[in-house]
Amino acid sequence: MRYMKHILLGVAASLSPLLAHAGCEDNLQKWTQQLHPGRTLDAEHAACKIWPANEALTIAALPLPQKNNNDDEGTDDLEVLVADTASGTIIAHQFQKSAFSYDAVRFSGLTLDTARYQLTPQNRAFGVRVTHEGSSRINPFGQAALNLYVIDGQSLRTVVDGLIVSDSGGEWDGNCAGTFNNTTRILGLGPAGKEGYAALKVTELSSVTVNSVHHGDCKDDTKTEKRTNFTLEYKNGKYGVPKSMQYTD
Repeated sequence: MRYMKHILLGVAASLSPLLAHAGCEDNLQKWTQQLHPGRTLDAEHAACKIWPANEALTIAALPLPQKNNNDDEGTDDLEVLVADTASGTIIAHQFQKSAFSYDAVRFSGLTLDTARYQLTPQNRAFGVRVTHEGSSRINPFGQAALNLYVIDGQSLRTVVDGLIVSDSGGEWDGNCAGTFNNTTRILGLGPAGKEGYAALKVTELSSVTVNSVHHGDCKDDTKTEKRTNFTLEYKNGKYGVPKSMQYTD
């Protein structure tokens, strides 16, 4: 299919656990204390990786739990940075206060997305995907949101803010009968706009599946499948994400 020629954010390479460059994990605590002395790093969910587009650079995402967090609810800040691979020196970074929170819907992880986001000849973006999961077995819920960043001097600038790239949920009886919905959004690059940044072409795939018992067996039937294409245009420093497709706490 033609859209397969675009950047596929859902491919295994960008969604599977990303292996950190040997030694970059050793810098996670150092970067945390350099930028936020005394703060505790959520090392289990922190991530770092050499940037395939430029192996002289390493990218990292550091979740920083706020003081009053507990196992059931809390809020995390997030530090995203680009560092020199050889020395570990931070080149550019961005701090996001209260980047995500959790209670019944919990933060379950983040991954670094290094698909080929060549937005302009000079600006290549990278992504951070944050995943949340619901705690209810009867009402399952899962969602992943994507931020894209470009280097802007000594800072990172967010050009895509919280685009929901996967969203699933449903309600069932815990045995078989129930209804489940799933939406996935795949990004590709379009032509450059007035400000020189490529448009982002989004393919949205959605489905509704109904499970029911037939003659003692649990059967599933996909009732509806839908494919929608739309475009995110770059304007005033970022791509406009419709509120209905944007992550909110």
